[in-house]
Amino acid sequence: MSKIIKATVAAVALTAAMPALADDAATCGTVRLSDPGWTDITATNGVANALLTGLGYTPDIKTLSVPIGYEALKNGETDVFLGNWMPAQQKFRDDLDASGKTEELVQNLTGAKFTLAVTDAIKDLPVKDFADLDAHKDAFQGKIYGIEPGAPANQSIQKMIDADKFGLGDWELVESSEQGMLAQVQRNDGAGTPSVFLAWAPHPMNVKMNVIYLTGGDEEFGPDFGGATVHTVARKEWVAACPNAAKLFSQLVFDVDIENVLMGNILDDAMDPAEAAKAWIAANPDRVGTWLEGVTTLDGQPGADAVLASVK
Repeated sequence: MSKIIKATVAAVALTAAMPALADDAATCGTVRLSDPGWTDITATNGVANALLTGLGYTPDIKTLSVPIGYEALKNGETDVFLGNWMPAQQKFRDDLDASGKTEELVQNLTGAKFTLAVTDAIKDLPVKDFADLDAHKDAFQGKIYGIEPGAPANQSIQKMIDADKFGLGDWELVESSEQGMLAQVQRNDGAGTPSVFLAWAPHPMNVKMNVIYLTGGDEEFGPDFGGATVHTVARKEWVAACPNAAKLFSQLVFDVDIENVLMGNILDDAMDPAEAAKAWIAANPDRVGTWLEGVTTLDGQPGADAVLASVK
């Protein structure tokens, strides 16, 4: 056998003995996500964090408001966003689609809802619909509690106020963080003061409080109490350059029960989101196998095995 043939055979044998490399380039090692400060997205980002870390990637999660987060995605400052709530964020999604720079990877949640609600602190007040609110303005102190400034849902509420829809023209939108809003509602409940506020599922608020979703907001929030789906969107260039990581996100689908558990761990048990995710992953290996089917570590090893080993 000639030296050239021997060298070729040796090279082939060496290559066969080496682990297959993942499709992602070294530049894909850091995956950039954004979090608008909502516990549901904090929870799903926590799962992504744990999975990516187990696969050898470095997740970089930035806290950005919804408008800034979408601009960051469009401008290439982040790679993927797990919190495209539809139809509430339709305007932002239209802008993304028009840019041609992003694409949807998957619908990651069904069964969500998002609209105005009250709690049983309303007692005997006959409030079941948006149209019932203004007759009891004094009881509600003329306030609607929203989430962080710039959120699409807040914009919908402000438009109702500006248009004096449902007689709400002289009401006030109180903007705050998700946690600040819920703390205020709970304080009001304790004082026997009714509140009208943005509520949604999945969220442990639905377990901790008797949340009563109001009818009548179809135009503002969509039918079925703001029935919503949540979608994962990513930069097209990142998807093309990092197909292994993109495959993970295209298969990362949740349900309301999963998110309620994780959100409860974060809010009620003060667990770090990634640690809560690790505990859930360790207890649910079959679901992890579905998420990681055909996905490898950054260096080409079987993905599910690596992630499950990382959470023990």
